[in-house]
Amino acid sequence: MTPAGMRPADPVRWPGAATSAASFTFDVDAESAVLSADPGTALRPSVLSHQAYGPLTGLPRLLRILARHGVRATFFVPGFTAHRHPDAVRAIADGGHEIAHHGYLHETLIGPSGPVDERAEADILDRGLDALAEVAGVRPDGYRAPMWELTHASPRLLAERGFLYDTSLMDADVPYELDAGGGASLVEIPVHWGLDDWEQYCFIPGVSGTGLIESPAKAAGMWRDEFEALRAEGGCFVLTAHPFLSGRPGRAAALEGLIEHVASCPDVWLAPLGDIARHVRSLALSPRRLPPPPTSGHRSDDDRKGSR
Repeated sequence: MTPAGMRPADPVRWPGAATSAASFTFDVDAESAVLSADPGTALRPSVLSHQAYGPLTGLPRLLRILARHGVRATFFVPGFTAHRHPDAVRAIADGGHEIAHHGYLHETLIGPSGPVDERAEADILDRGLDALAEVAGVRPDGYRAPMWELTHASPRLLAERGFLYDTSLMDADVPYELDAGGGASLVEIPVHWGLDDWEQYCFIPGVSGTGLIESPAKAAGMWRDEFEALRAEGGCFVLTAHPFLSGRPGRAAALEGLIEHVASCPDVWLAPLGDIARHVRSLALSPRRLPPPPTSGHRSDDDRKGSR
């Protein structure tokens, strides 16, 4: 039987005449992603330059595109990126965009030996918060786990720090309230790998990817198909892009075409994730749960409750 509290997400009423929602989001990983994956990349200038392209060249191009179309986006910034590229991060804020939390050194919370302990996860959250406050003067409302890998402790740790929303889980087409324990909840805004440019474009020898790099036309076409399907379902389209990938000229041009199309749809509410999360919170939805499965071959208490 389904564990108690684990159920499909409720439909969401969107503001005004909108029947669906959309958001363009960018993970400004820069060097943090490769340094976290392999500290040895600190000795590889070519790899570092591949990542630095994001804040140095790709990000300014993407900010110009967003400004041309009057679109506000959400940028997830690791604390390390804020410290290494403070001018780039301030440019995001100056453009009127939302800055959200993405770890400190893009730390993956799930490793070969299992999840990091709660104290280590809390320290990462606090270090990232301190960096964003120091560099950009912001206290973020939102969080995206590096590699979209939460732990079962993450919702509670985020709620304790006053976060409004997370965008790391993949079990719905619309946002919902995620039970964070102790009577608290987070707005969860779902994502998935098909709407991530990393899977389409990223190849870093010895670090990530197979060497297959897709064409911008193919990637943008796939994303447009997903947008139209979610639009028809009354869902929430969330694209995740990286300035070191989608900031390259041909890819940025294809992305601009998609942004222009989404922005032209009168029935779609195009907004930063923070605005979407505040709207969902105003609906007072009943929280859902994502309980861990039993690991010992026996049913958990949630399983037994759900079968009654």
